[in-house]
Amino acid sequence: MIASLQRPLWLRTGTVLYALLFFAFLFLPLAIVAVFAFNDAPYPAPPWRGFTLDWFLGNAATSRGGLFADTALMGSLWTSLVVAVWVSVLAVLVGTANAFLIERTQFRGKTTLSMLMLAPLVIPGVILGISILAFASRIANLADDLFGLELEFLRPGLPLVVLGQLSFVVSIATLTISARLKRFDGTLEEAAYNLGANRAAVFITITLPYLRPALIGAAAIAFLMSFENFNTTLMLVGSDAPLTVMMYGRMREGASPVLNAVSLFLMVASAALALTLLRRSSDPATRAVQ
Repeated sequence: MIASLQRPLWLRTGTVLYALLFFAFLFLPLAIVAVFAFNDAPYPAPPWRGFTLDWFLGNAATSRGGLFADTALMGSLWTSLVVAVWVSVLAVLVGTANAFLIERTQFRGKTTLSMLMLAPLVIPGVILGISILAFASRIANLADDLFGLELEFLRPGLPLVVLGQLSFVVSIATLTISARLKRFDGTLEEAAYNLGANRAAVFITITLPYLRPALIGAAAIAFLMSFENFNTTLMLVGSDAPLTVMMYGRMREGASPVLNAVSLFLMVASAALALTLLRRSSDPATRAVQ
């Protein structure tokens, strides 16, 4: 259709309705959760009973435990943060090594290796978690039987949660960093070598600044994927439950407005992180590096 010709009324109306329905489907549930996190009622749904901050701050007079007064929830939030930070750091380190292996070296079977790297992304999280748990437990039992070694990090707990999440998050980090490294102009490194720089200096002063946007993006994606993961985490968690597992347990006991408050808190935190990354990407210094 020629752009200068006016579209029929039915087509314009249909486009507007489709857009409204699409965005309502995406954001209306989130908006309801956000609004009813402030509802002065002991249930997380309509009707509206008035404004309150009890579900955030708690209220001893009404025996309401808010988000920030709930030590179990705050502990699970801290656990999720610790796991997500570890997963982010390890994903960036391993993903960078994988990116250089794929983009800078030639060896037999590299295509097959690249395809196998994507396998964890298409495996259901529950299956991945069960497989990792069974494999890790088998190794731990074998080490205990043969050598008398107790490998606690292979038992259900936070170390195994980190390893389990890393098994699929690192694939995303590798793809993100590889895409950036693929566009790198190798003549810049060659010029630095000709000027007498060693490998470490070239990597720190030339390659790493170029990769910085991809590294930051990969870390942010890894952090968010780790923080919101449930299926794999549920199979590997021990006594210290991350936030997603804790919320699942609370939901089974009965819905509470505190869960709305938790959801709103996470939405605001995720949006703040996304806006921070967008601001960094639009910064003149960052564009100059790119």
